[in-house]
Amino acid sequence: MDKTQLVSAKERYTFGQERRKQMKRLHHKTWMAKQRRESPLKLLEVSTRGRVQSLVALKNELMAASPFGYFRGAVPVMAYDLSLVGNTGICNQLCGDAHVRNLGAFAAPDGRLVFDINDFDETIVAPFEWDVKRMATSLVLAGRAAGAKNLHCREAATVFLERYRTMMHSFARMTVLEVAKYQVHRLGTVSPVAGILRMAERATPIHTLLTLTEVEGRSSVSKKGVRTVKGAAKSSEPPQQVFRTIPPNLKRVTGAHAEQVVGSLAMYAESLQPERRHFLAQYRPMDVAFKVVGTGSVGLRDYVVFMEGNGAKDPLFLQIKEEVASGYAPYVAGALKGRRKQHQGQRVVNGERAMQLQSDPFLGWTTMEGRDYLVRQLNDHKASIQLEDLKAAGLLEYAGLCGEMLARGHARAGDSAMVAGYVGTSARFDDAVVAFAEAYADQTEVDWKQLVKSLKTTGKKAVK
Repeated sequence: MDKTQLVSAKERYTFGQERRKQMKRLHHKTWMAKQRRESPLKLLEVSTRGRVQSLVALKNELMAASPFGYFRGAVPVMAYDLSLVGNTGICNQLCGDAHVRNLGAFAAPDGRLVFDINDFDETIVAPFEWDVKRMATSLVLAGRAAGAKNLHCREAATVFLERYRTMMHSFARMTVLEVAKYQVHRLGTVSPVAGILRMAERATPIHTLLTLTEVEGRSSVSKKGVRTVKGAAKSSEPPQQVFRTIPPNLKRVTGAHAEQVVGSLAMYAESLQPERRHFLAQYRPMDVAFKVVGTGSVGLRDYVVFMEGNGAKDPLFLQIKEEVASGYAPYVAGALKGRRKQHQGQRVVNGERAMQLQSDPFLGWTTMEGRDYLVRQLNDHKASIQLEDLKAAGLLEYAGLCGEMLARGHARAGDSAMVAGYVGTSARFDDAVVAFAEAYADQTEVDWKQLVKSLKTTGKKAVK
């Protein structure tokens, strides 16, 4: 090992301080819409290329429902906007879509419920403050959506930033392994999170089985229009559990299409650790469905495979979700060079494993027809915050937790000493980002109104 290449934490802290010359902390408040050279509507249109076009109208409808709904689906717009202003040059593994509903509960490999950042579709290595600004803005918008006063929304953003900054200093003083093992032990005392954990306890595989599947009907209609019963007299096989059709969110996939989806699991298995590959091999595929998920992801191809292990009471649901390049990629040096060489599902897995304390044991990736996919469990004790819970004290409590979780993710996957050196011990960075968050929340509301007006003008509606 070349020891001359190793730099001490103190030196990295100093380097972070020196980065203020490149980007003063005060300058983070800057947002001016007149800097735009691209229309938000045009950026959103470009981002839907290659998606299932029959679902694009549904995506637009979800985004048109509220400013926060628009914000969730407008990562390409914010990525472009963030690229218009200066940055620190302190690059970190980002969540990429840091907002209040992308933190949630899920089951850890040991069966315990954990609470962490849980959506990494946009993950990328980029300036750390891009995550911070997006989360702060989401708190302002979420607070407004919940009916909180502007003062409380501003306070929430302030609490988030203060917690992020102080935790980053704490992480900078810890040993490497202390950071890697750091857990948040006060989750049960944060009222909004206690509700999330209760919901997650109920989101079991059996609950998913009852919600998304049904017993396959034996009746069918012949070509002559005569209703018959398949194998009523001959078959002694028990009826099969299959996916329900729940328009427009869930539709059963059969035939060659289903076989292709199941066939992709062979490549997926190779991305798992050996012992987890062994566990997967003990499950057999039972049925396949196409599922519409999220807001920003609507229109991307997303499949769910229902599998059965040790009997009918041992279901496993795998989600096979199409992944495309991060919305930030066009604005990060070198991110688009040789893009096809980088598997986008693997990009997401690597970012998730880097930032999370514990990750889904069935997290992996695969490819179908030249498209990259992420594979993970569906709804295994998963739950996230509801906006109506983010009022007054609940909003402030949750904001502090957001700061701690994002700081932990950044510290695990980046350089806490350098970030701590840059943000410093005063509230200068906090105040600047709060000002940005309020201004950008206002801008989001303007952009949302433009989308709503555009949809009314064009008459575009979701496919039912």
